[in-house]
Amino acid sequence: MEAFKELIVPWIGDNRFWIVVIFTIILATAFGAWFLRRFVQKLGERAEKTSNPWDDALVGALTPPGPVLIWLIGLTVAAGRAGAATGAEIFDLATPIRDVGVILVVTWFAWRFSHNVERNLRDPRYIAKPMDATTVRALGKLVRASILITAAMVIMQYFQYSISGILAFGGIGGLAVGFAAKDLLANFFGGLMVYLDRPFAVGDWVRSPDKEIEGTVEDIGWRLTRIRTFDKRPLYIPNSVFTQISVENPSRMHNRRIFETVGIRYADAPHMAAIVADVKAMLQNHPEIDTNQTLIVNFNSFAPSSLDFFIYTFTKTVEWVRYHEIKQEILLKVLEIVEANGASCAFPTSTVHIAEMPYAEKPVPEPA
Repeated sequence: MEAFKELIVPWIGDNRFWIVVIFTIILATAFGAWFLRRFVQKLGERAEKTSNPWDDALVGALTPPGPVLIWLIGLTVAAGRAGAATGAEIFDLATPIRDVGVILVVTWFAWRFSHNVERNLRDPRYIAKPMDATTVRALGKLVRASILITAAMVIMQYFQYSISGILAFGGIGGLAVGFAAKDLLANFFGGLMVYLDRPFAVGDWVRSPDKEIEGTVEDIGWRLTRIRTFDKRPLYIPNSVFTQISVENPSRMHNRRIFETVGIRYADAPHMAAIVADVKAMLQNHPEIDTNQTLIVNFNSFAPSSLDFFIYTFTKTVEWVRYHEIKQEILLKVLEIVEANGASCAFPTSTVHIAEMPYAEKPVPEPA
């Protein structure tokens, strides 16, 4: 630095040397930020060639916090030099701004890193068997909440606020807040139970027999769960509700059931045994029917207008649209089997029997 000063001072004078120093610091800062960006870009190209979720998350979190940190340090150092040269009191703020700025930038980096890790752990490109989206989201929210709380406490400690006093106040005031916000806390713990028990996850189709709730889960927050109903309306449900109701999760079914009753005419009673046998054979040979599950085809009842047999079986698919396509195909084949056996499906009919009179009544003569 002294050699640099001896070289520059004869040209600009001793009283203007600090301007050159500040310009040099800013120039070096700009070069450092540019170099870091290029370095992170090269790291990103190498990280893309691997399937590790951690290196991609780390590289993605370095920019822009890294260059911002370099600019923060460079500008505050330049401001300190300017303050030392000019004696202006405003430059005394450079040190606290730098210290608080470093804490905020590190918090920003940690926030971005946790968000990137959460995204990568759910991405099949990085993990052959991605983690459950609901669990990852819950852990991500907890980590980010911890990052914010820690950063806030460090900043308060830097400005010499008593953290122990704040914690004591939180303990005393927590009771009053708890009574005032009991519904909010109930929703929070209800959301925590949803995250821990995992009765459903984001993307599941759920319904409740106790409430008019049915649709696809879009988001599970700490207070509300958002469900998109089948008519595309958003339904917002407080999490505390899920601790008081039963919830069905059709998305986790292993199979879908086909349970239908078919009736034939009483006149086709001789064909019932053959029809039942043919329908059962058709189901056993159908590629979309899970024969490892219960499969029943039996003559069931004497109905008022028909002889009924029922079909009880399960499809391999659980997809709603595909299930109905398979069900339609099976019912059409059942109709074909009934007709192939010379029978017909019954429909409601009534037969009226009129009894004949045993003798003809003679007319009664009218009185004169």
